[in-house]
Amino acid sequence: MDMTRSRLEEYKSKKDEIKELQHKLEHLGEDDGLIGNDTIFDYRTGYPRPQSVVGYDYLKERHLKNKWQYHLDKLTADCMEVELWIEEIPDSITRRIFRLCFIDGLSQNKVGGIVHLSQASISEKISNFLKSDKTDKKV
Repeated sequence: MDMTRSRLEEYKSKKDEIKELQHKLEHLGEDDGLIGNDTIFDYRTGYPRPQSVVGYDYLKERHLKNKWQYHLDKLTADCMEVELWIEEIPDSITRRIFRLCFIDGLSQNKVGGIVHLSQASISEKISNFLKSDKTDKKV
């Protein structure tokens, strides 16, 4: 798997979007958003008379559920790939730096304080590892 800095930085946003989609799926149909109305023609008298019909839109509900579930599954798979990639980093300090920066979302300054390195060293370790990982894949 080819990992980029931008993909790592998108991880946190994707995790937040997963929570939002799960909430939407859990509460779908609880408000009036899926109640719709339409007009039909009543021919019982022989002439078309418009009649208003109000009801729950099951078709729209199924469409939204399918769409949101598809996005949820895709985001979950993307996040899982990032997490597995980070957990497979062989060096403990580098793995901790990636976990703290990208999964936990801490700043490089805070991570530096935790692992006892400067912010510049944290940045350098991230850049060097991403470069070396790409060159390792090409060989």
